[in-house]
Amino acid sequence: MDRRTQPHTARLLLFALVVPLIVACAIEGGVAPADGSATATPAGALVLPTSAAVAEQIAAREDTWIIALGERPTSAFPYPATAGDRRVSAPLVELLFPSPVLPFSYNYTTTGVLDRIPSFENGDVEIRDASVYLDAAGNITTTVTEVITDVEQLAVTYHWNEALSWSDGTPVTADDSVFAYEVSREAPQSTEMRELLTQVVTYEKVDDHTTRALLQPDYFGPTYFRTFWTPLPRHLLSGIEPADIPTSDYARSPVGYGPYMLEGLSGDEIRLVRNPYYFGTPPAASRLVLKVLGGIDVMRANLQNGNLDLGVTDRIPVEEFAILDRDASEGRQVLYTLTPVWEHIDFNLDLPVLQDIRIRRAIAHGINRQAMIDAVYAGRVPILESWVLPGNDEAVDPEQLTRYPYNPDEARRLLDETGYVLAEGQTVRASPEGETLNFQLLLPEGSPLRQRVAELFVADMAAIGIDIVLTEVPSSELFSADGPMSFRQFDLVLFGWIADTEPGGLLLWSCGAVPSEGNNWIGDNYAGWCFRDADRAMREADSTPDPAVRRTAYLLQQQLWTQEVPAIPLFQRLSLTYAAGGIVGLQPDPFAPITWNVASWRRQR
Repeated sequence: MDRRTQPHTARLLLFALVVPLIVACAIEGGVAPADGSATATPAGALVLPTSAAVAEQIAAREDTWIIALGERPTSAFPYPATAGDRRVSAPLVELLFPSPVLPFSYNYTTTGVLDRIPSFENGDVEIRDASVYLDAAGNITTTVTEVITDVEQLAVTYHWNEALSWSDGTPVTADDSVFAYEVSREAPQSTEMRELLTQVVTYEKVDDHTTRALLQPDYFGPTYFRTFWTPLPRHLLSGIEPADIPTSDYARSPVGYGPYMLEGLSGDEIRLVRNPYYFGTPPAASRLVLKVLGGIDVMRANLQNGNLDLGVTDRIPVEEFAILDRDASEGRQVLYTLTPVWEHIDFNLDLPVLQDIRIRRAIAHGINRQAMIDAVYAGRVPILESWVLPGNDEAVDPEQLTRYPYNPDEARRLLDETGYVLAEGQTVRASPEGETLNFQLLLPEGSPLRQRVAELFVADMAAIGIDIVLTEVPSSELFSADGPMSFRQFDLVLFGWIADTEPGGLLLWSCGAVPSEGNNWIGDNYAGWCFRDADRAMREADSTPDPAVRRTAYLLQQQLWTQEVPAIPLFQRLSLTYAAGGIVGLQPDPFAPITWNVASWRRQR
């Protein structure tokens, strides 16, 4: 399948900062008449700078994009350690290393780094015959056995743009992509990279601007066209041990091939300059500055005084929405985007009490998710009915799923049915044996949004007779290899997944993804949900390039998932792009960072 899309160009018009800036600078640097009186300026006249220094200052500001971020990028290196690092660092990394295949609007597009996205239709994806060994269970193995069978195998060819150059002037070649593969194979930096390596048998150079991936026999996963490696400069890094590259001087200030290159860092400011060797259309501004600003109020002040072109943040205090509505009515650009980060509450299905589906369904009916959304987002995002996000191709009509509208009476009925009842004068339900219905809810430390959601959850559960104790845990501890998530030592947990353009159900909800002693406690199915028919559906979806077959498999999986409710989806997070000043060409997206099309930005006079 060819998953290419060319995104529609949304021309987002903002109001000019230029004239107020010129007026302010002219007043500050102008020369008063000899008698000391000020000369009136006719209404509508263009005020010109009267000082060369001021003119230079204005020109420099006009030639610089200044962007505020809610969080500081953790790295400029194109191979992040975690999905969270990738998301936070993407606005910077995309300026240095444009994505060869860019996730965009729940699909994919090319940035010009590759000549095209490989597909069966354009001939860059081939099906080849291969002979493999089978073990006693009938699984493909690399061990020599007496059983040999013929299978199909994908070969995916990538054509790299011949105009690509590193920002030091050295041409980018296929050798650089193969070098990145060799580095990853020697020292994989992330779960994502380890997963990619399991899909690929070989990745090799075909010619100076072509590479080819030979995938595992019988692997037909939906992202077969993402089995490439973003180039790393072999000529600069070949003398460094692969494991040391992510912490090397190069990783802190990398040479890339994007529209900008790093100039310097100071405090919470990252300065970049135009890359003279960039292969594409040069960006309009020769300089770009990324700033880390504390909040929307600080962004607003800087937009008003001309010290900022736009700001991007996922942290939107609920009281800001009314103010942002006013800002939009006054001409600023206020652009909201549903992000791929979705909040949810997972059950630990190892707990006997939570193995009773009536308890899980009662909790689901007892949560007022709309009240949560009103409290943290002023009602601006929809309730999620499934773990597959509505924008995904594999999403289904909620009417085809088991739904859990807020219904505390139904929750109480289900709990009564289990034998957990409220005795007279008591606030917490108990079983006939005296076991009270209480749980600990873990959540990552330091998130005001999750704190508020958790507080509302506690109140909702108290209203149906369930006692919840909140425990905040530092993220580094909660998600560590020896933390409570990996070892599944929790009752309930509230956190967010970062979705991809493909749902990735096999990694999230298959039986093999349950962390256990048998797999060395590796896997993301923290709930421990293992349902045979759903597992089979995910395996079918992950082994076919046919979107119709995938959609059918995902429909079945979601029907079973919502019926069994191993977790409760809450809502997607919201991102804000906040801009002013006549900028044309901004295209905020759930997956692509705001800087993905910086070369298309212009100032409108």
